[in-house]
Amino acid sequence: MGQGEGQGYGKGRGGLCPGLLWGILWFLILIFLGWPIAFFVAWWYIFLQPFSACIGPLKGVCEALLKVVQLPLTCAENMVAMKPLCG
Repeated sequence: MGQGEGQGYGKGRGGLCPGLLWGILWFLILIFLGWPIAFFVAWWYIFLQPFSACIGPLKGVCEALLKVVQLPLTCAENMVAMKPLCG
């Protein structure tokens, strides 16, 4: 017997599909962009880090390089959260 006008919470999984696609897209970005870029930039970060103790402006450069080295972490966090690329 009907109780209400059809408003309520369904048990469908229609909201999962877009998130799953975003997760797959983040995984592909991680594999093809995140890791290769981070590996390349990590060499520069490791090379320049000791010199930043002597050269003050180099500390800012090393901080920026560290953010790029952490790109795989950002991709993995977004993949797990199934966040869209934009917005």
